[in-house]
Amino acid sequence: MRLTDTHCHLYFDSFSDDLQAVLERARRAGVERFLVPAIDLETSRAALSLAQAEKDVFAAVGVHPNDAAAWEDAWLEPLREMSARPEVAAVGEIGLDYYRDYTPPAIQRRAFLRQLELAADLGLPVVIHSRNARGSAQAVDDILDLLRDFLARRGADVPALEGRRGVLHSFSGSAAQAQRAIEMGFYIGITGPVTFKNAPDLQSVVRLLPLERLLIETDAPFLSPHPLRGRRNEPERVRLIAEKIAELKGLPPETVAETTTRNAARLFQWSVLD
Repeated sequence: MRLTDTHCHLYFDSFSDDLQAVLERARRAGVERFLVPAIDLETSRAALSLAQAEKDVFAAVGVHPNDAAAWEDAWLEPLREMSARPEVAAVGEIGLDYYRDYTPPAIQRRAFLRQLELAADLGLPVVIHSRNARGSAQAVDDILDLLRDFLARRGADVPALEGRRGVLHSFSGSAAQAQRAIEMGFYIGITGPVTFKNAPDLQSVVRLLPLERLLIETDAPFLSPHPLRGRRNEPERVRLIAEKIAELKGLPPETVAETTTRNAARLFQWSVLD
C-alpha cells in the first residue's frame, strides 16, 4: 500500500532512542511521507530540523492551544521565518481545546486567529486541533464559526488554497460538522480511535464522508489503534487505520491508502522526492 501519515509528533522524547528504526518500519509498510506538526516554538524548530534531515518528512509549525497560555504576537515572526523553508508544508497544530484547562478560551482564540492570518499571508494550509469538553460539541462548533468568518474576510486572498484550506485533525465531531468543514475546503483527519470497539459514532461518520476528503493520521506517539491500543503509537500503524476505513466503506485497503495519499499530496503540495 502507498500510505501517508499526515500527523505524527516524531520529536517527542518517546522516539529519542529509536527514531530511525521507527521511520524504517513505516517505510517498509509503505508510508511515503510524514507530516510532523509542532505544538510550540521549540517543537516547530525540532520538526523543521527533522524535515531537513529526512527527505520524506515535512513539518508544520505553530502553537497548540494547550501551549498558548503565554501567547505573544511576537511569536509570529519566528514562525514566519521557519515557514519560508521548503520543508514546511503547513501551519499547525493550531486550534481550540476545551477538554484541558491549560489556556483560557479567549487566549486560545487569539492565538488561533493570529496563526490563521499567518497561514493566509504565507499561502499555507492549516492543521487544526479541535477537542471538545466532555459531553459538548462546542470546540468544534466554535472552530467552524471562526473559520467561516475568517474565510469570509480572507478566503479570496489566497485562491491557490481553494478546496485545500487545511485539515481538522483527529476529527471527533458529527457528520454535519464534518460536512460544514468540507464545504469550506477542509479535509477530515482520521486517527486510531476509528478502530476502537467503543467508537460507533465516529465509525458512522466515516461511513458517510467522501473518501476524497479524508486523511489518515497516527498522532504518534498517541492514539495507537486496536489491537495495540495503550502502547506507544508510530507511523507504521497508519495502515491499520486505512484497513479499518476500508472495512467501514466496503473498499479494498489499497484504494483507501492510494486515495488518502493523493489527498495529502494535494493538500500539502509535497515537494517531489528523488
